[in-house]
Amino acid sequence: MIPTGSTRPAAGARLPVLRNATLAGAAALLAACQPPQPEEQVPSGQALYFTYCADCHGPAGEGDGPLADDLARRPADLTALGASDPFPLAHVMGYVHGYYRAGEPGQVMPTFGEALEGPTVLYDLGDGIPTPTPLPLIELAEYVAGLAPEAE
Repeated sequence: MIPTGSTRPAAGARLPVLRNATLAGAAALLAACQPPQPEEQVPSGQALYFTYCADCHGPAGEGDGPLADDLARRPADLTALGASDPFPLAHVMGYVHGYYRAGEPGQVMPTFGEALEGPTVLYDLGDGIPTPTPLPLIELAEYVAGLAPEAE
């Protein structure tokens, strides 16, 4: 029983408050212990290449894909890009994305910017500045870089 004029709750009245606080704390702790959500799966550079590039550039990147003869402009021989040292990775990424080709007359190659969206990572394109870059674009460009023969 609470004496008249007292603001202090009776001893039994505090138990539901304590129980609710304990349950809320336990629920918060369990929520924090949930297993991490799986990261978005990014296709390999090879899978992206065979999905978007091989029909024109060919399986080995030599510009001899099954659609190459039907195009108004011959696809680039991607293996020849390896003659540059270092490999022009930033240029390849900009070209695939569509940045370097905007408004280029006679353009046959579609832009793949939207198709290659995905999680971004900080990536140094060779200028020493880490830049947020879509991981699928990096995967594809690095695969294309691997098509070039090793410089001797």
